[in-house]
Amino acid sequence: MIRAKGYATHGPQSHLIPFSFDRREPNQHEIVIDIHYCGICHSDIHQARDEWGGSTFPMVPGHEISGIVRTIGSKVTRFKVGDAVGVGCFVDSCGHCVNCKSTQDQYCLEGVTLTYNGYEKDGKTPTYGGYSNVIVVNENHALKIPPNLDLAQAAPLLCAGVTLYSPLKHWQAGPGKKVAIMGLGGLGHVGLKIAKSMGAEVTILSHSAKKYSDALRMGADHFICTEDSSVFQKHAYSFDLIINTISAEIDINLYLSLLKLDGTLVSVGIPQKPLVIHPFSVIGMRRRYAGSAIGSIKETQEVLDLCARHGITTEIELISPHQINEAYDRVLKSDVRYRFVIDLKKLD
Repeated sequence: MIRAKGYATHGPQSHLIPFSFDRREPNQHEIVIDIHYCGICHSDIHQARDEWGGSTFPMVPGHEISGIVRTIGSKVTRFKVGDAVGVGCFVDSCGHCVNCKSTQDQYCLEGVTLTYNGYEKDGKTPTYGGYSNVIVVNENHALKIPPNLDLAQAAPLLCAGVTLYSPLKHWQAGPGKKVAIMGLGGLGHVGLKIAKSMGAEVTILSHSAKKYSDALRMGADHFICTEDSSVFQKHAYSFDLIINTISAEIDINLYLSLLKLDGTLVSVGIPQKPLVIHPFSVIGMRRRYAGSAIGSIKETQEVLDLCARHGITTEIELISPHQINEAYDRVLKSDVRYRFVIDLKKLD
């Protein structure tokens, strides 16, 4: 066994505290990764506090992982010792269902094996995530981090990046398309940069006027502050595609009114309570309300490569492991610009 250390929560009301545990030895097709950095995703907080239900404890969160390959199994062909690699939201899928075979493995019909808060295919070995110093993963579920991407800034691309890239790609954001992104946070800020790299005209919809200058600095063509409800009437019928990154309760009907004929609003943020959609909000302009879950392994590699080509970086605040609980509280207060990343090299 490989002795590991990290930070874990032991219940929905508990803080994360130092935690020692064992990783199994790699098989022939697996690699061992020394974790250097891990981003803090809002879904980490939801699951650590059992806000979606079904959480298992103890839990070591973290699915925005970047690090360096320590050792490789005897039949590994994609990586060598010393390579810069990443691990995202899931570490296994069935590989043989129609979705897996069409490289849409995030929608595996048998269910993916989550990087944390899940179980391996044996149904009894828990998965522990990236708030730790080492992880073992199959080479086919690890990603190559291009050499010109900083490891710390690359970490959020493993979830936040691909979660925005996947719907932008699927709904064909690009030249001639007007795209709006709801929320300029950990997901929204990287989605803005990716959408711009695709050639779309991009608008940020935010309740915080304080983010106006940041949005323009990051490349937004327009910024709409939604604190004033009159903006929804003023900008009605404006967008081909809206991506909703907000995980708080909102009146989604107001945002649907901003879509053009045949426009689509895609939710990637997950609030605790269901959103209520009035049929009139979609019927009138033949609008569509859709959802998108993270991204495939193929898409995750694509977004890493795209960001490397275009010089796209995530905007991060690097913290030490002992600051995780403070960071959780600050995320809930929207007090982060724009993603916390844990420096696991500083793990005691």
